Amino acid sequence: MKRLWRYLSWCVLAGLALQAFFLFRIATMTVVPPHSTAFMRSEIARVGMKAIGGQRPWRWSHEWVEAKDISDQLRRAVIASEDGGFIDHPGVDWAAIESAWDKNQRRQAQAEKRAAAAAARAAQRPQAATPAVRPAKIIGGSTITQQLAKNLFLSGERTLLRKGQELVLALMIEAVLDKDRILTIYLNSVEWGHGVFGAQAASQRYFNKSAAQLSRAEAARLAVMLPSPKFFENRTASAYLNNRANTTLARMPSVQLP
Repeated sequence: MKRLWRYLSWCVLAGLALQAFFLFRIATMTVVPPHSTAFMRSEIARVGMKAIGGQRPWRWSHEWVEAKDISDQLRRAVIASEDGGFIDHPGVDWAAIESAWDKNQRRQAQAEKRAAAAAARAAQRPQAATPAVRPAKIIGGSTITQQLAKNLFLSGERTLLRKGQELVLALMIEAVLDKDRILTIYLNSVEWGHGVFGAQAASQRYFNKSAAQLSRAEAARLAVMLPSPKFFENRTASAYLNNRANTTLARMPSVQLP
């Protein structure tokens, strides 16, 4: 029993030490920009493995710029598209998480119903090929701060432990950094395509201009790519992207900047 308690004590101490390390790293970001993130490093490793496997690696592009060098139009567009309550919430939007949970439960139930129906049809026609059933699409309800926490420190796995750590990190980030700094770091680290990270690289990649020169329409188009940038980078003229960009453009005038 003593050995078990000793083991649990060491686990608690290790957890607290890890949180202290995260808090220290976040505190340094008030003055020192994070020139790489956990997600960037994982992508470097992934691209490196492709190169080793003989496939053509993606070109890497990332350049840190300060807040004054990022168009206010892009800042408004990203808030309008990704996190309308950014200015007001403490890093976590509990109402959005609850809504996402409910939607995911409904989608999962619908996916299971489709799978059961497909299995029943297959049982009636054993010689026929079993049709593929599309799994439920999971939505997260994450704020900009939560997305930043995940990109900076965490892996992309979907587990309750990782989600819990993400929430703790988001609250730490909000406690230490102001909203303007959080948004600046986010815009410098978020992915905008294969090997394209940050607003400056994205502006150069898609519009051949700096992030400071983006127009309202260009900013809206970049913002709506963020949920699936690798998917949309070769579909920039899609009707879905156009519709979402127009919706974001309509919301932008009412967005309050930090």
